[in-house]
Amino acid sequence: MLLCFTSSHRNAGFDLLERLERRAPDIIDALDARGEQFSGSVVLATCNRFEAYLDVDEPLRSTHADAAETIIETMSAATGIDASELRASSAVKSGHDVAEHLFSVSSGLESVVVGEGEIAGQVRRALEAARTRGTVSRELERLFQDASRTSRGVKNRTGITSAGRSVVRLALDMSESRITDWAATSVLLVGTGAYAGATLAALRDRGVTNVRVFSRTGRAQKFAATHDIDAVAVDGLVEAVAASDLIVACSVAPTVIVDAQTVSLASNVKGALERRLIVDLGLPRNVDPAVALVDGTELLDLETISKHAPLAELNATDDARTLVGEAVAEFRARSSEQAITPALVALRTHIFDVLDGEIAWARRRGDTSEKTEEALRHLAGVLLHTPSVRARELAREGRADAFIEGAAALFGIDTPDATAGLRPVARADTNTNTNTNTNTNTNTKRSTAENSTTESEAS
Repeated sequence: MLLCFTSSHRNAGFDLLERLERRAPDIIDALDARGEQFSGSVVLATCNRFEAYLDVDEPLRSTHADAAETIIETMSAATGIDASELRASSAVKSGHDVAEHLFSVSSGLESVVVGEGEIAGQVRRALEAARTRGTVSRELERLFQDASRTSRGVKNRTGITSAGRSVVRLALDMSESRITDWAATSVLLVGTGAYAGATLAALRDRGVTNVRVFSRTGRAQKFAATHDIDAVAVDGLVEAVAASDLIVACSVAPTVIVDAQTVSLASNVKGALERRLIVDLGLPRNVDPAVALVDGTELLDLETISKHAPLAELNATDDARTLVGEAVAEFRARSSEQAITPALVALRTHIFDVLDGEIAWARRRGDTSEKTEEALRHLAGVLLHTPSVRARELAREGRADAFIEGAAALFGIDTPDATAGLRPVARADTNTNTNTNTNTNTNTKRSTAENSTTESEAS
């Protein structure tokens, strides 16, 4: 069963999101330590959300409530955040609702700015990080791959990402009421990450030419050289703030970089600009909220930006949600097909066990030949073709139980957990490759016959 813990700008304050972001490594370790319950995990942390996608094993598969509470308690223990606060500021989704949520998130439909372009890359990088840690289950891999395909489809087939709607661009749009001439504006970038590049591109679109970059870790020189701007020395932050009309903090550093003391000192530098606007795009915060108390300083942070996010274009949003709905329906259908696999494997195993037994009996009597055996195995594959096709049709219609119950009634086949939902097909295949009632030669022939069944199904 898939589960998703989600805490975002829709249900949580930025202070909580900040604390979750800071403790992300501890949360990842805590989830990984519960491998007996969570067979896979992917953590997605962005400036507006913190989410953990989990593939849940027994015994938590039994109820959504038990699984949700286990996740809450695990995250509470890892972060020191009270469980009641997490419950009040999050949601836990299960089953196919997880796919609908992630597909919407990756397509930008759940962002502060609907259609913002950064989220698809963040979803992709979350999967890559989980792969590196070795925490991606087969079902989570499929979920995230489908989410990426869906976001590409939404981007290519709708206008939802047009006009560069992003957190960066919205922040600059909101800054225009304080800036009279972009071409004459002096800008300081604090940070050299992905947001720094997006911010620089958006500034240049507005005609800004005077841009410098600061990095507390000494990366400013490299960023400046590759982007054709000037770098600020590690010890030159105060002077740089003093000379800047606009400071955009967009570092991934989990700490405050621009504090009230720095801004206060900058205000007192000889020749310092009288007024400045500071935009904080960092999560955790890169700017101390107390800077707003310094004379001549205004602060625009993510929380303020989210409250002023414009309404999305109705048609583009509706089209995007339609595409997401279609992708979710296809994901559900393929998940249902996977759920029917144990029953199909059990039916095939039963048929070939009976066939092997009859051939073995005929061999003892000397009544069969190699060509006859091949013909019988081919016949078994042909006879299995229609039930296999029908089983998948029923699964896509949400009627997998009809096939499972029918197979049990007609052949006495017991397939417990066949409708458990999202278990990897590989587990069922592995289980059925071993048959204690037949020898290695028989198993090899059965595999050949099953391959012919697959070929028949594809025809």
